Formats: sequence, C-alpha cells, structure tokens
Amino acid sequence: IVLPVNFVVCQLFALLTALWFRLYLHPSKASPFIRHVVATLLGFYLALFCFGWYALHFLVQSGLTYSIMVFAGLEHMHKLCFIVALGYLSFCQITRVYVFDYGMYSADFTGPMMVITQKITSLAFEIHDGETCMCVPMPSLLEYLSYNCNFMGILAGPTCSYNDYTAFIEGTAYQPRHLEANGTENGKHKHTEPSPKNNVISKLCTCAISLAVFLSVSKIFPVERSIDDKFMASTPFILQVLYLYLSMLATRPKYYFIWTLSDAINNAAGFGFNGYNKDGTPRWDLISNLRILDIEFATSFKMFLDNWNIQTALWLKRVCYERCPINPTAATFLLSAMWHGVYPGYYLTFLTGIGMTMAARTLRHNIKPYFLGSTTHKSVYDVITWAGTQVAICYTVVPFVLLAVGPSLKFYRSWYYCIHIACLLLVLALPVKPWHLRAKEEQPQENSLQGGLTGDHNSHSITDNNCNQKHKAT
Repeated sequence: IVLPVNFVVCQLFALLTALWFRLYLHPSKASPFIRHVVATLLGFYLALFCFGWYALHFLVQSGLTYSIMVFAGLEHMHKLCFIVALGYLSFCQITRVYVFDYGMYSADFTGPMMVITQKITSLAFEIHDGETCMCVPMPSLLEYLSYNCNFMGILAGPTCSYNDYTAFIEGTAYQPRHLEANGTENGKHKHTEPSPKNNVISKLCTCAISLAVFLSVSKIFPVERSIDDKFMASTPFILQVLYLYLSMLATRPKYYFIWTLSDAINNAAGFGFNGYNKDGTPRWDLISNLRILDIEFATSFKMFLDNWNIQTALWLKRVCYERCPINPTAATFLLSAMWHGVYPGYYLTFLTGIGMTMAARTLRHNIKPYFLGSTTHKSVYDVITWAGTQVAICYTVVPFVLLAVGPSLKFYRSWYYCIHIACLLLVLALPVKPWHLRAKEEQPQENSLQGGLTGDHNSHSITDNNCNQKHKAT
C-alpha cells in the first residue's frame, strides 16, 4: 500500500491555496461567483495534474446527473440521479480494475468519483426532500460543478451538505452558529469570525504523526503474513490474533493521514466551522471524517463504524438506511460494498459486516443490562467489549485489504470461520426486537445517542435532514 507522491503534493498545494483563498478571496472581498469560479478551476487543475484526461469522467458524471436534475420531474429525479451516478461510477471501477490494473493501490480516478457520487446523490435527495419548503434550491451549473469538484475536496473529499457548502461560499456559514448558547463569553455573543489556525495546526500535527507511523510500522506488520503457511504453522493461534490486531492497527494511520489532511485543507479555506465548545473555543468538525480515539477505543461494532469515515456513514444513512423499507442494515452494507468498488474482498467484508452488526446488536441488548449495576462491572464490560470489537473488526476487514477471493477465504479457513459461526448462533439463539419496532423506540433518543458517541464537543449540523421529513420513505 503506497501513498502516491502526486496525491500528497497536490494536497499540500491545496492546503496553501486554501490559506490564500480564505485571506484574499474572503466573502467580504470577492463575490460568490468569483469564489465558485476559482474553486472549480483549481479543482479541475488538480484533477488533471493527478489523473490526466481521466478527470473528464468527473465532468461526464456531473453533466449527466445535472441534466437529469434539470429535465426530470422532482418525483423521480433523486432516484434517476442515484442510478446514473452509481452506475457510471461502477462502470469506471469495473474498467479500471479488470481492464487496466487489478490490485493496484494507486491514486486512481475512481477515488474522487466516489466522493462526487456521494455529493450528486445527496444533493438530489436534498432537493427532492425539500421541494415543499424549498430549503435546497436548484443550483446553477457553476454552483453544481463547484460543489462537486472544488479544489478543497476533489482528491479526498469529504462529502458535505450542499447548503453548508453554499453558506461557506457566500460567507454566511458563521452567522447562525454565532447565536448558539455555547458560543457566549461573559454573556456576550461572539461577533468576530473565528480563526481555524489552531485547528489546522493540530490536524497537520496529527497528519505528520499518522504518516510517520504508517511509513515505519506498516512494512513490519503486513496483513499478508496472516495467511502465510509458515506463519500459520509455526505461530500459536493467540499470537496470530495479536499479530492481526497489530497489522490492522498499522494500516489505519494511512486513512487517518488522508482524511485529516483533507479536513485541514477545508478548514484552512474557512469551511467546517460548527459552532463553539462550552468553553467558547471554536469547533471545526462540521465535515470531519473520523475521530481517532473513539475508533481505537471503540467498545462496540457500531461505535467503531460511527466514528470511521463519518461523512460516508451519514450519506449511507440519508440515502439508504432511512429510506429502505425492508432490512435497512443489509441494504446499507450492500450499497457500501457497491460504492467502494468491484473487488471481491469488499463484498466479503461488507457481507460479514451484516452478520457482525446483527450479532453485536443482539448481544448488547441481552448482555449489557447485567453489567450496569456497578462501576466495576461496567469497566469489566468495557474492557471485554473493546477486545471483542477489535478482534471482530480485524476479522471483518481482512478481505477489504487482501481484495481477492482466494487469500480472503484462506484467512477465514485458517480461523475455521469461527466468528461467522458465532454470529449466526448469537442471532438465532438470543432474542432481539424487529428493527422497525426498535427504530420507533430509539427515534426520540437518536440525537442524544449520536451526541454521546461523538463526545460532548461534537454535534454535526446536517442541514439537509432538517427540512421536510415526510419524504424520507421515498
């Protein structure tokens, strides 16, 4: 696994450009039109530098779906955009993998298309869901291209709400959040525009540490060694489990580096402000894609997923989980597999993830109440569930890293499919309420539960979910 040099160079260039963009093309100095034009042109420049003429696929995908938005009726526009955007992405992924360079972890052009697909479908659903109150207007072609292909997110995202992006371009992103109660000091509301400097520096330090760890440790603990015949024959099983954990632990800093750098770029441009902490310090986590400590110390499968690739999880929730009438968990995992690509390992991972999620949910609902009687019991529960979560995640994600069917099944055979079998037995043996009844009970607590998982200082602003909820089932 490598980090292509041109990707890193372009992201560093984007970081410097973002600083210039915030200072010299600030909304007080430049019109939204100028900011849209510059953000779009710089995005296409970076795309051409990294991917050459393959970057034209970004325009084709955006052009096809924009035509659907303009000419199709609101009733079916979101569904057509979803089918065309995901279908075109899948076509490009198939040709890249099976025609060109199977197994290569290069900076391929389908990576940015994955984020563009998220943005296209998110906007289409926002427009459809908001057709009554008009909270998301139909964008112009320039606004649409700027949203999809701006230089801040063209290479690594993350995706974001169209309303949040236009508020950033127009300079209104700070105004509503200045009125929040936790943005006061001495009883007076802040009126100065918060600076992202400290947050950007902190995230760049995280990037540096993540990159150093990845480059130094990933070669010491390659995942492929887990299926080496000599290693499996000579190593006790408990040490194989420990090695698997260390190898996956060494793989994650690559993603920490990529997503944190992308977040820092957006913040440096002035995008990502999300109100204030209780102590009055500004929060810049509106489009953050991960929370590292919550990932590494997750005590449940759900907690891990909720803090990993956050914006993709929110996208899956908005376009699939909240709308699917039958078994939304399975549908969401399958959509995630399709979106990631066509390597068989992806499908093995997400199919395993369905069973893991159902088993973890069943086990939690039946076992956790017995450990809530005292602090000691709760601590014991947390330690056990942390270890179990880490093993389950590693076991699930191995095919995602190995990609191919043969090596993935060889790994599962070496474990005698023990966790697959355990998940099946748990789901069959322990009772759990049907998902639709559980959803009704948990709905009033949804916001508080999400806040509890993300920490007191994180409360994502999902503007596209606040408009017209009656269309969620369409």
